[in-house]
Amino acid sequence: MSRSLVIVESPTKVKTIKKFLGADFDVLATMGHVKDLPKSTLGIDVDNGFEPSYNVVDSKKKVMAEIKKAAQKAEHIYLAPDPDREGEAIAWHVAQEINGKNKILHRALFNDLTKNTVLEAIRNPLELNLPKYEAQQTRRILDRLVGYKISPLLWDKVRRGLSAGRVQSVAVRIVVDRENEINSFISEEFWTITASLEGNKPPAFDAKLTKIDNKKAKVTNGEQSAQVLEDLGRQDFVVAKVDKKELKRSPLPPFTTSKLQQEASRWLRFSAKKTMSVAQQLYEGIELGAEGSVGLITYMRTDSMRISEEALQEVRKYIQTAYDPSYLPPKPRLFKNSASAQDAHEAVRPSSMLHRPGDIKQYLSPDQFKLYLLIWNRFIASQMSPAIFDQTVIEITAGSCLFRAQGSIMKFSGYMEVYREGKEDNGADPDEELGKILPDLAVGEILHLLALTPEQKFTQPPPRFSEASLVRELEEKGIGRPSTYATILSTIQDREYVLMEKGKFRPTDLGMLVTGLLVENFPKILDVTFTASLESRLDLIEEGKTDRIDTLKDFYEDFSRELKAAAENMKSLKGKGIPTDMICEKCGSPMSIKWGKNGRFIACTNYPTCKNTMNLPEEGNGQGTADDKTAPDVNCEKCGKSMVLKAGRFGKFMACSGYPECKNTLKIAAGDGSDRPKAEMIVTDTLCEKCGKPMAHKEGRFGKFLGCTGYPECKAILNIHLGVPCPEEGCAGFISERRSKTGKTFFGCTKYPTCKFAMWYRPLPEPCPQCGAPFLVEKRTKAGEVKQCLRKDCRYKADLTLNEG
Repeated sequence: MSRSLVIVESPTKVKTIKKFLGADFDVLATMGHVKDLPKSTLGIDVDNGFEPSYNVVDSKKKVMAEIKKAAQKAEHIYLAPDPDREGEAIAWHVAQEINGKNKILHRALFNDLTKNTVLEAIRNPLELNLPKYEAQQTRRILDRLVGYKISPLLWDKVRRGLSAGRVQSVAVRIVVDRENEINSFISEEFWTITASLEGNKPPAFDAKLTKIDNKKAKVTNGEQSAQVLEDLGRQDFVVAKVDKKELKRSPLPPFTTSKLQQEASRWLRFSAKKTMSVAQQLYEGIELGAEGSVGLITYMRTDSMRISEEALQEVRKYIQTAYDPSYLPPKPRLFKNSASAQDAHEAVRPSSMLHRPGDIKQYLSPDQFKLYLLIWNRFIASQMSPAIFDQTVIEITAGSCLFRAQGSIMKFSGYMEVYREGKEDNGADPDEELGKILPDLAVGEILHLLALTPEQKFTQPPPRFSEASLVRELEEKGIGRPSTYATILSTIQDREYVLMEKGKFRPTDLGMLVTGLLVENFPKILDVTFTASLESRLDLIEEGKTDRIDTLKDFYEDFSRELKAAAENMKSLKGKGIPTDMICEKCGSPMSIKWGKNGRFIACTNYPTCKNTMNLPEEGNGQGTADDKTAPDVNCEKCGKSMVLKAGRFGKFMACSGYPECKNTLKIAAGDGSDRPKAEMIVTDTLCEKCGKPMAHKEGRFGKFLGCTGYPECKAILNIHLGVPCPEEGCAGFISERRSKTGKTFFGCTKYPTCKFAMWYRPLPEPCPQCGAPFLVEKRTKAGEVKQCLRKDCRYKADLTLNEG
């Protein structure tokens, strides 16, 4: 047999594919793209059909030399980079470089790296796909035009080193727009009223006020709430309606790329970049002992929910043997793709049902196992029977008020035996009512009122985007494609346009500034709808329905006009920075935020006459504060709430987040005579009982405490409590944060060793709204962070994320 050459994209595939194909095949890897546009010039001839100038990348010249040498000996050459647009471009560029006579070039597509798939692809090769390559070229040219034309403007008008991107800038705009929504949001007070009721049969249950005078209940203040409570106290609570019905909940489809990134973020706390990296490892092959290297999942860049007939039969057979027959529906379940989905690849699924996660766990890293198990469970669940619930809805009248109670009891777990979807970023739980048992009540039955509980609440602004919700937003708005989401999220952080804080994206001052300039001067480029329409045009090019040159001409005609106008009209901020309301303490001039080689800093606008500057390591909003960043590990010694870092005309200080109820502040002393504040020298207003000097926040091997600033002459210390009284009867102490000898944080009484009360959960200084306990505790569960009552006979629990802005 004549010798053949297979060229793949990743070197980790080489060993696996060579094992499948045998000695007559050579397998080499390009290790990514081998050709690209030049870095020093635009590389696009806009006057001659937007012809790109591709060159072999310097770092790949040796690789291409080896591929050319191997190609000279081979009669059949199989170009097998990844089966997406980027992979198609690599295949075309390699083909252009080989350019040998009497060579038979084939395109081989591997949807997964199993022996059957690889052999089938080699037996039935395809031709190179010109429309797919044209789509990739168009995308690359569009990105180059935007990046290389707008970025120099930003260098000229703001500062060197800034960049703009066709997709990245729109992604930043989405984050900035959300931040503007949050900043302009006006919170409104509202009250909820819950009635604890009991019928002739147990158990007691809670019902919420939903209507007053047949209109949606709207209780906006305490006075109105008190009036409603007073009126309800004179009414009978009568069962008006009992609705019982059976509900079926169908399983979710198998993973697309974006849904995999979202669920890995919710369940595993993986970033999109990490998810794709681990998925790539699972796709390219894992060494499974004697079995050798095996690709465990199908190709992980896809927006299709299609499953092959072979895979459907395999998973149905697995469900039939692993579960009761009732868990297998009569027919396979097929999922409909969205209108914009490309159906080139299957959904992300296990490549074979023979590799059960538990059986191969020893060969996987912890991250690989977690992600493989997530993909495995989602795929199996997608082909299982629906879950069945008995849902009960009870409506109760009390005068002109209507209360409603709802509960759902699972009759049959179905697919939920294997998989449940993670919580939304706003804390919404689809299974909130699951397991809530309601009593058997009769219409007309008069209920006994146990308690009426009013609760003051405030409307919350929309939450900042997490990785999961930003990926979903990009997908829903048609920005980018599955293969680009992880790169987009990484790029906007690397460019310092957004920061990740507590798992949420927040735009930096720089991101806000640059986005404002781009929206003002390039409204079309920064328009979400326009960017989405370009993505659709790329899809049409790949399908052979639209011409590449026409698409580029249409784009460049408007873009060049905006570019010319921006060069003349974009305001220059170079040397000026972002204005703040801070005043220079040396000359009285305003201060502004500027950027230097070491990051952001505050500088006097009277430069060079006045050269006063100060450090500003935290991202701020440019309005004279450090954006109220929570001070690390510092709690108010008066009320126990966290302290936030602020900046005033005399520098930085810490203030209680409970303001205006608590107006406690802490000075930050320099300690070493420099302008750089030291967190360990946060001086309080508390005076030492022994020597009268101020006490300062300090931390030792057993946790945080207040120590005398007169140390080492005075070694007096005080425990810092969290504003929560000790629950032990007769104890006058408070709960403080401590650390055990092994370094684990716990919470114990300040009266130790007289009082030995201790617990692992962080106390929250707020009473239980259900039983009146003096404090709640913070717990972390698989579903997220919750606050709940510590008393065993009280079942109060609430999601902490509901209060996040």
